[in-house]
Amino acid sequence: MSIDAALRDRIDQWLEHDPDPTTRAALEGLREQAEAGDAAALEEITDAFAADLEFGTAGLRGRMAPGPHRMNLAVVSRAARGLADHLREDVGLEDPLVVIGYDARHRSADFARRSAEIMTAAGCRVHLLERFGPTPLVAFAVRHLEADAGIVVTASHNPPADNGYKVYLGGRAADADGRGVQIVPPSDAQIAARIAAVGPASGIPTAEAGWELLGEELREDYLAAICALPDPQGPRGVRIVHTAMHGVGTETALAALHRTGFEEVHPVAKQADPDPDFPTVAFPNPEEPGAIDLALELARTVEADVVIANDPDADRCAAAVLDAHRGDWRMLTGDELGVLLGDHMVRRHGRRGTLARSIVSSRWLGRIAEKSGLEPAATLTGFKWITRAPGIVFGYEEAIGYCVQPDVVRDKDGLSAALMVAEMAALAKAEGGTLIGRLDELAQRDGLFSTAQLSLRVAELAERDVMMARLRAEPPAALLGSPVAANQDLAEGSVETTGLPPTEGVLLLSEDGTRVVVRPSGTEPKLKCYLEVLSSVPAGAPVEELTAIRHRADERLEALTAELREVLGAPTD
Repeated sequence: MSIDAALRDRIDQWLEHDPDPTTRAALEGLREQAEAGDAAALEEITDAFAADLEFGTAGLRGRMAPGPHRMNLAVVSRAARGLADHLREDVGLEDPLVVIGYDARHRSADFARRSAEIMTAAGCRVHLLERFGPTPLVAFAVRHLEADAGIVVTASHNPPADNGYKVYLGGRAADADGRGVQIVPPSDAQIAARIAAVGPASGIPTAEAGWELLGEELREDYLAAICALPDPQGPRGVRIVHTAMHGVGTETALAALHRTGFEEVHPVAKQADPDPDFPTVAFPNPEEPGAIDLALELARTVEADVVIANDPDADRCAAAVLDAHRGDWRMLTGDELGVLLGDHMVRRHGRRGTLARSIVSSRWLGRIAEKSGLEPAATLTGFKWITRAPGIVFGYEEAIGYCVQPDVVRDKDGLSAALMVAEMAALAKAEGGTLIGRLDELAQRDGLFSTAQLSLRVAELAERDVMMARLRAEPPAALLGSPVAANQDLAEGSVETTGLPPTEGVLLLSEDGTRVVVRPSGTEPKLKCYLEVLSSVPAGAPVEELTAIRHRADERLEALTAELREVLGAPTD
């Protein structure tokens, strides 16, 4: 096989208009390899020109390389101009204010600078962060500065080769509930249409100056806002280990913890400084196996009370604790931490309003809301939906994302969440307990909600469609021996029947409360299955009995996983 004429023309067009000499040189080298018979080079170049990188509600995200199906300066240039045109033409703003930030990944600063040059030339007032910073800082700035839009160049916890382009709307470009929130339909489609209408990247006008740099004043304002959250009279006697996972969170996390009185904080030195190659982890996500091994090692050495981990752009937060049921350290699941935080915001901070979760997250938060006389809400996945819940005072999703200050940051914020984890741990210790102990107390009141996830990676996206079709055509009659009482096709849902807009997925609920949600991933070639079983817990149950109940719940989740693999026709591990 060799490069056909149509692909050769697309390559030539790209080389003519690519504004970046680095990617031009890379593409020329790749073409030479492909023409010399290198099958891998041909496969890469074919995929890189197969389509445009799709702009959706997650913005852009992909591997950095030449071609329209990759992240590069040309793709970013067209996205920046498309967003500017959307604000000026679709929204009708004469002088839209845009905040642009970026993380410490390869090329992030370059992509942010080019966005500032293009949007300034397009008639926008641009505020560019003068150095890299956490994603929540931009989400904060959109609301704090009443900006009409915000951009963060980040790929969050993706591999080192990736980058992305995250967009918020605010100010005059959004309604009150959507200011500082990630884009949702129809804005995503409108922006995508404007991007498609932009000509070649080389012809996009740029400005040499005219934007304003945002410096330490904005960071101080953000710190002041999140540091106002912990109770100043609360206990602080807790020993913390923190890891930023080679990202941008260390500086702000340590500043926030120290300013609010948490003095004994031990950063994981090998992971504290930003490093876009993420050298100590296979995958820079705190949830991934092995990612917090260095943090746990340090926790055992310093006899810490809690480990707090942020992902590389610091919008997610995870926590690990010593679990008396297992006799060792373990990561709290995203659902467990979400339940603890929701309970804490109500019990200690007096929050009144709506406790919101994504539909794939644990129903336990809804039980907490009901017991507290508050409103529960279940939304579609993603904080672009969670933070739009009317009257939200706390929101979370199981993928370690938490919104503890919706009025300050209308998105997940791993730094303000870290402060709340520290406060919870200190309070539990002062009361002679632990965070696991608080979960046990809640389980005795509400029942134990245990969750797990089955993630099925596929080589071809069509495999996901086949499994979803099989589930719809032949749904199970029972889950763990309990008859299925509800079978919801979320793709056919409506506000009237499910309370949610249509989305691709299936929800199964059995008579004993076992729940399964199956949906395709929006960002990866995976089919994701979210499993939850409910166990009754006697009031006053001793640790030994609670340990046995948790063990039986784990066994039920394993059995449910096996059942679901069979239903979907998925291979066993």
